[in-house]
Amino acid sequence: MPTAVITGANSGIGNALTKILLSEDYEVYACDINISPSLESLGAHPITLDVTDQSSVISLKGKLGDHPLDILFNVAGIMPSTSEDALETITSSRLARTFSTNAFGPLLLTQALLPNLLASKSPRIYNVSSRVGSIADNSSGGAYAYRSSKAALNAISKSMAVDLKDKGVIVLLLHPGIVKTGLDPTSHALEAAVEPEVAAKGLWEVCKSKGIEGSGRFWHRTGEELLW
Repeated sequence: MPTAVITGANSGIGNALTKILLSEDYEVYACDINISPSLESLGAHPITLDVTDQSSVISLKGKLGDHPLDILFNVAGIMPSTSEDALETITSSRLARTFSTNAFGPLLLTQALLPNLLASKSPRIYNVSSRVGSIADNSSGGAYAYRSSKAALNAISKSMAVDLKDKGVIVLLLHPGIVKTGLDPTSHALEAAVEPEVAAKGLWEVCKSKGIEGSGRFWHRTGEELLW
């Protein structure tokens, strides 16, 4: 049975991905800083994980032991409100917290679980980023912490793809689109906003369709390649 670790699994896209992978007979370690009864009822291994806390990451590694890991889905993320993430209001503490969760968290979790990934015959790392992190596509400004943290995740993911290519590890950067989750409730009324299940299904189809040639590239859930 293939094995996957999914962060941000308590709700939203991470929760929807957990359900999809369980339905495809993956053994899923469903990780989140909060574990709800509904997550516990899915049949995954629910694990409390704070991606910003190294001791929490080490605890997860201990639970996996030497077990091969086929998929690491870095989904967990935070987004300050628009009013808190403006040029006039952004603070160093808010920047630090956002980067710690959105960029450093996926990097250090991948580092901790790399031996497990390399023990797999088909290791894959899927980092959920955002089009907001694209420098070329930035026409709206603002979102200083969120935008720059996702740009950092993109750079980190590209380096991962380069460093791990010879080891056969596929690393994809993924943009789910505008999704009706708790990340940004103000976006729910937008015409382009979709339910988490729709976003997760699209992302998973992209993941299944990309081999090593797609590694280190930035993909929309529709399969479109995005600008950096």
